[in-house]
Formats: sequence, C-alpha cells, structure tokens
Amino acid sequence: MDDIRHRVGVDAPIGEVYDACATRDGLAGWWTTDVDGESQVGAELTFRFGGPDRVAVMEVVELTPPERVVWRCVGGPAEWLDTTVTFDLRADGDETVVLFTQAGWREPVEFMHHCSSKWGSYMLSLKDGLEGAKARPWPDDVKMSSWD
Repeated sequence: MDDIRHRVGVDAPIGEVYDACATRDGLAGWWTTDVDGESQVGAELTFRFGGPDRVAVMEVVELTPPERVVWRCVGGPAEWLDTTVTFDLRADGDETVVLFTQAGWREPVEFMHHCSSKWGSYMLSLKDGLEGAKARPWPDDVKMSSWD
C-alpha cells in the first residue's frame, strides 16, 4: 500500500485549524465549495468537484478535537475507495502543524501523483485561508493539468 503525505505549518490556533478540517463550512473554505452531509462520526460528507464523476464520499471515522480528523473513502474514484484521509494536528510554538495523510492506495498509479500535487495545493489553500490570505477551494483552485 502507498500513501500521500504532506506537512504544513499554519500560523493559527489549533482549534481554528481543527474546525477548518473537521466541519463542513471549514472544509468548504479551502477544499471545495460544494460539500454536503454531516461531519459527525458515522455520517458521510460528499465533496463535489464539478461533475458526476468528480465526487468523493467520505465516512467520518474519527473526530478528536482539536487534534485529529479521520475519514474513509466510501465513494468516488476507484483508486480512492477504502483509502483513509487523516489530519493530525499539533501546536508547535506559534503555529499548528498539520500532518496530512491519504493512506492505503493499492498502487502508485499516475492518478496518485496527480492527487498528491492537488492535496499539496489544497494544504496551501488551508494555510492561506487561516493566515488571512485568499484560500483557493475548488472551483478557484490551482489547476495542475487537463485532469482538473
């Protein structure tokens, strides 16, 4: 199994970073503006990126304020199914460290490379939004290739 991993330091209190990763409104602020569902353990969140084949459905597996959010992908691209998305947060001086992981890819296909780049851009969108700059959630996100 293969994983996508990113680390970013955010100049914001850990509670604000947690809310951005754990709540529907928070996620709409930096990942995609098209979010449905409930962010509670056992519920599902649906994230849309402009088309019927560009959807990710995540089961909320764990919410441990203010330090951990875990989802399991239950709908979306075949390569994402059963992957686990984790946001581990910790205060470190004046910043909050976000350790992002999308674990459990069956193999490192080209789409994984694309998703790694996109997740990196979304981690910077999260950082920018919380630090007072402009976040770039879909549809205003950074375009990586014709796959966007």
